[in-house]
Amino acid sequence: MPTGGSDPLAALRDIHMPPEPGLWPPAPGWWILALLLLLIAGGVAMWRIRARRRHRPQREALLALAALRRELAEGAAPHRVAAESTSLLRRAALARFPRRQVAGLTGPDWLDFLAEHGGGAGFATPEAAPLVRAPYAPGIGVDEAERIIGLCERWIRAGRRAGRPVPGTAHGEGGNG
Repeated sequence: MPTGGSDPLAALRDIHMPPEPGLWPPAPGWWILALLLLLIAGGVAMWRIRARRRHRPQREALLALAALRRELAEGAAPHRVAAESTSLLRRAALARFPRRQVAGLTGPDWLDFLAEHGGGAGFATPEAAPLVRAPYAPGIGVDEAERIIGLCERWIRAGRRAGRPVPGTAHGEGGNG
């Protein structure tokens, strides 16, 4: 013990707490979370972009059919509207399926193909027969042209709901040619 009467503890300094941690820079866990969120957002964005590209032909075909329906309502020739609708349907099928599978189909084979690949039973009925004769028969009425547009829309929408590329198409294996 020192002599001299002074208190040895008086020379000691008080304990100081370290400063509170700031918000920046964040801890490593926050960096990892931010990176994961960026990766997820990028993946969702890529998925949406690919889905939009995959459905672009269907979207454009549906817009063209809507324009044809307006033309029909404004007095366009039903034969021309029906012929353009069936042509548009064939182009939509060619965009979705391999050319060798679609291009040569005519008559009942074409209707069977449409029924099998998204059209359902509506294409196997006599109601769908104007689809086959529309490009060649000038006697198509407004009601038949409207029915043809409806059938075309239904088939295109069914293909859009399917949402998956068909093997052998431009989006699947093998290409479209």
